[in-house]
Amino acid sequence: MSDIFEPKTQALANPMDSNYVVITPVRDEEAYLPLLIESMVQQTIRPAEWVIVNDGSKDRTGEIMEEAARNYGWIRAVHRKDRGYRKWGAGIIEAFYDGFNKLHCRNWRFMSKLDGDLSFGPEYFEGAFKNFEGDPKLGIGGGTLYHYEGGVKVLERTPTFHVRGGAKIFRRECWEAIGGLWVGPGSDTLDEVKANMLGWTTMSFSDLLMHHHRLTGASWGPWGGLVKGGKIEYVYRCHPAFLMAKSAAHLFRRPYVVGSIALLCGYLTALVQRTPRLDDPELIRYLRRQQLARLFGGKTIWK
Repeated sequence: MSDIFEPKTQALANPMDSNYVVITPVRDEEAYLPLLIESMVQQTIRPAEWVIVNDGSKDRTGEIMEEAARNYGWIRAVHRKDRGYRKWGAGIIEAFYDGFNKLHCRNWRFMSKLDGDLSFGPEYFEGAFKNFEGDPKLGIGGGTLYHYEGGVKVLERTPTFHVRGGAKIFRRECWEAIGGLWVGPGSDTLDEVKANMLGWTTMSFSDLLMHHHRLTGASWGPWGGLVKGGKIEYVYRCHPAFLMAKSAAHLFRRPYVVGSIALLCGYLTALVQRTPRLDDPELIRYLRRQQLARLFGGKTIWK
């Protein structure tokens, strides 16, 4: 077995050692989970507790988790039964909550929802907490993801206010204010929109890079990813004008025309399937105002 599971010297002593927890839902991540474990073991500020949730993996993910837990007292392994299929949108959030509800540490100041296919430098969390300490209104933050294409490092661009779902760190006060995560598609944007509505700021940290070993949407393919996006717009109760504008914009992006059709197909499919939708009138009104402001050049969280 790789020496990444060998107990190493302790991380630097720091009062924030006991003030954050991490939850990582994983499913069939034997290729990348060891890299994440290595990243966490090397952190200059380690968490009080890291719960890894095995969401019915069929590979060696569970074994890797258990070995790490045996070697490090602050790592815990939680196992869920295999539901037999991939539950889009809600599955990963349900697994996350399985880990969240089993936390032993209750006095955390920050909580990170961290994907199993990431790796990053030893000062990642230390740097993140410096950003939080510099802005008391920063409620949600996280690193900027990158991947390699043909040996070239490529940053995964997102709006400034958006933090990728698998790289999020929540300040406790913000987490409690937004009422946790929506259990369904689009949760990784709705939390940020609600946080902004309530007066918090959210942002990706451009100075803290995280290697994303599996490109976002790779498992869905170009068509599937756009269909997924259309379904999410339905869940959000997207403003019709914004949906039409977004669809029209896809006419001029690759894959031309097909992208527009896929987006609308996803929306209509969700409509026909009666996919559960957001039921928060105040948040829906705020989101639609933001969308219209973006269309007409107003001030928005997209900046």
